[in-house]
Amino acid sequence: MRARSPEKGGPVPWYRQVTPRQWKSLFAAWVGYLLDGFDFVLITLVLTEIADTFGLSTAEAAALVSGAFIARWLGGALLGALGDRYGRKAAMITSILLYSLGTFACGFAWDYTSLFTARLIIGTGMAGEYSASATYVLESWPAALRNRASGFLISGYAGGTVLAAQLYRWVVPNWGWRWMFWLGVLPVLVALWVRRSLPEAGDWSAEVAAAGERPNPFRPLFAGRARRWLNGVLAAVASVALFRVFTPAGTGQVPWLAALAALCLTAFAVQLGGRRGRVLYVSLTVTVFCAFLYSWPVQALLPTYLKTELGYAPAQVADVMFYAGFGMMAGCWLAGFTGDRFGTRRAYAGTLLASLAFVFPVFAVQDNLVALGVLLFGLLALGQGISGILPKYIAGHFPTPVRAASLGFVYNVGALGGAVAPVLGARLAEGMSLGRALAVLTFGLTLVVIVLVGGDVPVRLARLVDREVVGDHLVPGDGSGTGAAGGTGPAPGAGPAPGPGGQRPKRLT
Repeated sequence: MRARSPEKGGPVPWYRQVTPRQWKSLFAAWVGYLLDGFDFVLITLVLTEIADTFGLSTAEAAALVSGAFIARWLGGALLGALGDRYGRKAAMITSILLYSLGTFACGFAWDYTSLFTARLIIGTGMAGEYSASATYVLESWPAALRNRASGFLISGYAGGTVLAAQLYRWVVPNWGWRWMFWLGVLPVLVALWVRRSLPEAGDWSAEVAAAGERPNPFRPLFAGRARRWLNGVLAAVASVALFRVFTPAGTGQVPWLAALAALCLTAFAVQLGGRRGRVLYVSLTVTVFCAFLYSWPVQALLPTYLKTELGYAPAQVADVMFYAGFGMMAGCWLAGFTGDRFGTRRAYAGTLLASLAFVFPVFAVQDNLVALGVLLFGLLALGQGISGILPKYIAGHFPTPVRAASLGFVYNVGALGGAVAPVLGARLAEGMSLGRALAVLTFGLTLVVIVLVGGDVPVRLARLVDREVVGDHLVPGDGSGTGAAGGTGPAPGAGPAPGPGGQRPKRLT
């Protein structure tokens, strides 16, 4: 629905409903996501060169992609909590400094361990960037356009991958892979300059003013001395277990280490969600985990597939990655418009269903660069581009006082699926071609995500414990019921969803 102009009484185009300040907030966060995508995708582009430099196997090289995910659960939670307590801007600036410095450090790596450590720093910063920037933009834009805001924002990540691919074809053949990482730190100055004069997010400012105090989303984790010590131990155990899972240090111990890490992270989710919200936290985390499992085998190992199985030169790889990256960017824009038109869940599930038609054809093309580029454009526009409204989908489940920390924790714990995905793809490729392994993983797990999101499984499970769970706090009526946006709507008389510890936050006035 278009708003009506108070002067002329006619419809106002959607882009005029967004103020210049709101556009500026989107641009600043978009630049951060551009740098985020640029910095993170570098490792996938130069993975074969790094493997040659340090003598790594395919599985060891793939673990470097996973390294950034290991620290994300902690970085997302901590920087998200920083955003809830001190504002979204502070968390955004902190996160961009972390991942930029981590990227710069990658260029100085002298062995596998030093490079892996730098990847951990990148992962910590990326986690905070996602939660802080997403909540900042979503809470700044008009409610009816928040899927669009989400899609525009995440398209910056795709833009960063396109930029990285174009630099790869020029920098690596002439200067070597290390220069890609050193160049990755330069644009951070632009983002910091733009963000310096930004206002704080509107919803967060209104919530703090109404409550008269700053939120503390981690209060349930520190309620008493015994719980503080216990959670400190859980954090240490989870971090060590994940590190060993994704490095040669854990060889032969992966199954029980992975189970141990999963138990520790589930314990955090249960505490943060409280009695009424624990099911929602856990089920949303599983949904995000599956989303990463279907999407990240292609994102992480596509350059390796192009260079090893298809024998493409660096310039050809850059061409294909351009098609793929621009396809994802266009898909993010499309996701925003379809999400606002049909509702977040319907848009998400329907677009993923359409993407299945491209999966196997992409990996059937062998020697036609143009056909491969066109098919990849379609696959990433539909299958990966829909992730543009993933921040809106997750953040909508949580009220303002705990939104950044909850989004940061749920998304980044679920993002461990991205750590598992490239390793799983590499392992499957030991028994079949890498292309077939990527196709099987993508197709099967996309079906799982369609069921979880399209069937509103997280909210349905949460309502078994608490019937008053709200499906969407950001856009009421969107994503959970029979309203115009295409959801099922909150239960009659539903109040705000529980925050950490099961406490219900005050309503905004």
